Amino acid sequence: MRWEGNLRKMETELQETVRYDLPLYNILEEGEFVHLNPFIGKEVHIEFLHEIHCVVTGKKIKKTFGEGMSYDAFQNSPEASPSIIRPELSRIHEGIALRDFEYEMKHHMTPHTVYLAQTADVKVGVTRNLQIPTRWIDQGAEQAIRLAETPYRQAAGLIEVALKDFISDKTNWQQMLKGGHEKADLLALKSEMAQHVPDNLSQYISSNDSITEIHYPLLANPAKVTSLKLDKSPLIEKKLIGIKGQYLIFEDGSVINIRSHSGYKIAFEA
Repeated sequence: MRWEGNLRKMETELQETVRYDLPLYNILEEGEFVHLNPFIGKEVHIEFLHEIHCVVTGKKIKKTFGEGMSYDAFQNSPEASPSIIRPELSRIHEGIALRDFEYEMKHHMTPHTVYLAQTADVKVGVTRNLQIPTRWIDQGAEQAIRLAETPYRQAAGLIEVALKDFISDKTNWQQMLKGGHEKADLLALKSEMAQHVPDNLSQYISSNDSITEIHYPLLANPAKVTSLKLDKSPLIEKKLIGIKGQYLIFEDGSVINIRSHSGYKIAFEA
């Protein structure tokens, strides 16, 4: 079958093995969702149709900024606010919006979680409670635990900043995809990291010690990883051997990050 549309990041559902669905939009209107798991082990065809549309405005653009935005949208949209990347910059709890009051009240003045997730090494991160476990899956985490739960975004960001001296906030995506990591003791690490949470924020340390285990649809982990970009490789015809994070993984070790191609119009066949 053949599907066409503009890409967004893959939709996921935490099951025994993560379920992946590929959204293909008609510019800004919701389109079809292609369930990808059945195509693992089969050859797929991904063709870039040489159109890109801004995911905020829908207008045709030549280059994306952020995740599928035009330059203007990236400069002005609340979805690309500085407090998205740096939660500690949020000030909406003071009634001060960086870009859009209503958006930031809805998305930033809401419970957030500081978490520890094992992607390759263990990293610290921040997400809205409503984005658990989606955020962990998108990062390719194999297990994750809540470290702190805060009532608004900035508090979570300040905890993350305090912990960066002791643990990375970055994902090594190549190592994440290669897999084979020794399982970390997240409970012990949580106890250790809790000692570094500033006293004025220690009230937010989570009593929830449950560890979420995540298993991805993978026939094998690639020994070496080569990243594909549709601008340079507009036609991909390869055997799909797995999906992890927001990456499709092919038999030859090449991978494509679907999220980074948001807004690209493609044809998908399998």
